Amino acid sequence: MLPQRFDQAKPFLTLGIALLAWLLIPTTVKRVARAGFFELQAPLQTTASYLRDLQDFWALKTRSKNELIEVGRDLARLNAAYEARLQQDAALRAELARLESILKLPTPPGFRAEPARVVLRDFTSWWQRLVIRKGANHGLTVGAPVIYAGGVVGRIREVHTYTAVVELVSSPGVRLAASVEGDTRPISYQGGVNPSYGPAVGLVEYVPLDVFVTPATPRRLVTSGLGGVFPPNLAIGDLIKVEPSSDGLFKTGEVRLDAGLSALTEVTVLVPEPEIAPAAPRSPSPPPRAR
Repeated sequence: MLPQRFDQAKPFLTLGIALLAWLLIPTTVKRVARAGFFELQAPLQTTASYLRDLQDFWALKTRSKNELIEVGRDLARLNAAYEARLQQDAALRAELARLESILKLPTPPGFRAEPARVVLRDFTSWWQRLVIRKGANHGLTVGAPVIYAGGVVGRIREVHTYTAVVELVSSPGVRLAASVEGDTRPISYQGGVNPSYGPAVGLVEYVPLDVFVTPATPRRLVTSGLGGVFPPNLAIGDLIKVEPSSDGLFKTGEVRLDAGLSALTEVTVLVPEPEIAPAAPRSPSPPPRAR
């Protein structure tokens, strides 16, 4: 009877010993083991991503010429619109540089745009993180902001050799300074607790009392630029609900995030550029001695 009971309890005993051993392992060893396991998975995930791109390429090859002509026309219109915006952007940058030189203002930190394909999305935490196909090999750093055509995606949480993990703006771990579009007063934004596959929302605090919104008349929430992580005026979502906070000094509210976050295929990482220190003024050379 005892040997039979021991055989039945053997799996639980083995599991208990394994858990105890894992708890006794130093944290540094656990971190190294986790990073090594992630690096072991990275080639498989990256290869699968390249295969999906190849599959999409051959699927597009089956399209008719008429469809390709229509798409080419649409792209030509978009390119023309982007060219006009690029010219406006260049003019605004030149005017900004002129005003900075007149007022002797410090130049804000610059960013290098690094596009990256999305490798996979964590299905267990759909609204928390995704993995992109670039890492330390392209100079990505932890904390770098990630954006796309619809606005803010999130920020880099982990950087590995060939991949990086992005924490989405919908994650409760992301907090940033925001403001209502057209209003410079800062608002605190934080990702909400979102169910998988449901619409993503975020939460805001310290909303001024004179801000009124409804789901039918939302207001755009954008980054304020405070903190130096995200550039200003990047779209976060739509502020659809506000109510007075417990202290009555401000309001709290709910932000509806862009539905495009659930179908991202490519993002852009804003890698901070190192600041170039101004060259020290050279002292004048002494006059030559008379012989």
